[in-house]
Amino acid sequence: MELVLALRRAGVTDPDVVATMERVPREAFVPEAFQDKSYQDITLPIGHHQTLSQPAVVGLMTEALELDDRKKVLEVGTGSGYQTAILSPLCRRVYSIERHAPLLEEAEKRFEKLRIRNVTTKVGDGTLGWDAQAPFERIIVTAAAADVPPILADQLSPGGIMIVPIGLTDDFQTILKVVKTDHGLETEELRDVNFVPLIPEEATGT
Repeated sequence: MELVLALRRAGVTDPDVVATMERVPREAFVPEAFQDKSYQDITLPIGHHQTLSQPAVVGLMTEALELDDRKKVLEVGTGSGYQTAILSPLCRRVYSIERHAPLLEEAEKRFEKLRIRNVTTKVGDGTLGWDAQAPFERIIVTAAAADVPPILADQLSPGGIMIVPIGLTDDFQTILKVVKTDHGLETEELRDVNFVPLIPEEATGT
């Protein structure tokens, strides 16, 4: 299968992550015009200048979170809901923030259709995190930031992991794995990527 081969090429080896990505129907999150490309290892547009990440990147970021069924996860950038659907069976609960209300509405319909029950969502500015539900054992950011967002780092549990793309130009973006230790934040570069920017602004219904 093309998706599994893409995961192997990216170095994704966690059997739970691979099995989950095999089960979740990516075509359910892909716009009608791109259905024939659902399982290609490419980024696809989903409207509102947002994208559906390529499967290899989704797999890599998910694996790097080191999830289990006790973890509470904050996802910044619901988008189509595909990454959310991958996280859902691998953790206790996902709290997901999306700044585009129409995208979130469509994602919520997909969650309902797929019977995904352990996801809580809201429209908002993801750079502010979700203070009322903090702290989180895991945080995943699905848009590129200039640096590790300090508010999100504050909402990370001790020993927690954040996965975030860093870099605001097409020339250089890299996925960072951030671990919160007693001595501060330890970071590790995972791979180069190309994400839409994380934009701090007021939530909007447009």
